[in-house]
Amino acid sequence: MYPECGGRQFDRRSFLAATGGAMAALAAARLGGQAAEAQEAAKPLLPTVALGPHKITRLIAGYNPIGGFSHSTLQMSNHMREYFTAEQTAKFLQHCERQGINTWQYDHTDKTVEAIRIAREAGCGIQLICLHAERGPDLPLSKVMENKPLAIVHHGGVTDGMFRGGKAEQVHDFVKKVHDAGALAGVSAHCPDNIKRIADEGWENDLFMACFYYVSRPREDILKFGPKVPVGEPFFESDPDDMTAVMRQVKQPCLGFKILAAGRVCWQASSVENAFKYAFANIKPSDAVIVGMYPRFSDEVAENADYARKYGAA
Repeated sequence: MYPECGGRQFDRRSFLAATGGAMAALAAARLGGQAAEAQEAAKPLLPTVALGPHKITRLIAGYNPIGGFSHSTLQMSNHMREYFTAEQTAKFLQHCERQGINTWQYDHTDKTVEAIRIAREAGCGIQLICLHAERGPDLPLSKVMENKPLAIVHHGGVTDGMFRGGKAEQVHDFVKKVHDAGALAGVSAHCPDNIKRIADEGWENDLFMACFYYVSRPREDILKFGPKVPVGEPFFESDPDDMTAVMRQVKQPCLGFKILAAGRVCWQASSVENAFKYAFANIKPSDAVIVGMYPRFSDEVAENADYARKYGAA
């Protein structure tokens, strides 16, 4: 006899019957999910904004969950990385496109390159914006351009570090190199002051990526608020107000990211909806948002697309 479970005893025959039924149900659910995926009807395109000569949806699929960057715990990061194989990532891109999202912001890695290939062979035409920083000789801009991204954007954390280190001109040089390579050029930053400085100096960049939370804020700046420093990245409640104020001031299109505070405002559906509502109410009509999605437990792609339709029709 097997031990009691929930007040009942199981012998071998009962155990096999129970687990066999569960496995059959799981298999049926998987087959049903595959059939539903194959029959999924394409929804109308989400509201769009101009990015140079292109039209991009005001909701752009993000990269962090695909790369395993949860901004929470190592276990969660590994969980995301395990789920998002190249094949699963390609399916995710196809699902985004069917839900009306036409653009993906990604990092150039072996996995994403393979996912793009698989998705394109399946007929997916999702547009690409690549986050990059030319931090090593193994990935020149010419290699990134092989995927034909609409734009290449300088990585935000690297931007903030270079500005603090007095190397802002290297970021400016990156913008010029991207234009020479044949793509639209952008700069990402977590610090609103860096975006304002670039705009004030009249750089040639075509767009900004603007983080709603200044998660790269240095320790010495945090200590100005008081004697205590948070463990890990700082997510301050007032940060979105600071960043969106700058986004409204600059002429270039801005792509706001981390509007959900890397999942910290996702405990209830109402708070997720409020975050989308806040974002679209506080950015320019020519701006968009980038949202990382992890549709392992619910269809976050469809849910977020619905919020973008509801609040993003400028």
